[in-house]
Amino acid sequence: MTPATGIHRRGSDDEGGSATMVMLGVIAAVLMLTVSGLLLSAAVVASHQARAAADLSALAAAGALLKGEPSPAACREAGLVATANHGRLQRCDAVGMDVWISITVPARMSGLGVATARSRAGPAPGGP
Repeated sequence: MTPATGIHRRGSDDEGGSATMVMLGVIAAVLMLTVSGLLLSAAVVASHQARAAADLSALAAAGALLKGEPSPAACREAGLVATANHGRLQRCDAVGMDVWISITVPARMSGLGVATARSRAGPAPGGP
């Protein structure tokens, strides 16, 4: 209580605004975690899309080879399937009945780059 006014004062003047600074820090931390979560989820989605596109492209190329189409036609088929799955065919090696595929898929958020996946389709190794 101050003698002149009879008013009780809590805390001192040098603590003014400290709650505001704490809240700004909490808000900044939450925003940072949210952005990090969005970046991580975009990278995971791109990775899953790349794997799915690579598997489907390899199966499409192997199916074309089973129909008797030549290797270039099988790789064209793989490229079409990759494009339909938001990917880009980077490499296609078709030898005999085996196909090896490499696909890239860009991440949906800028600055994350691309996800790459490889897949193989054909008869089981050592099989008939």
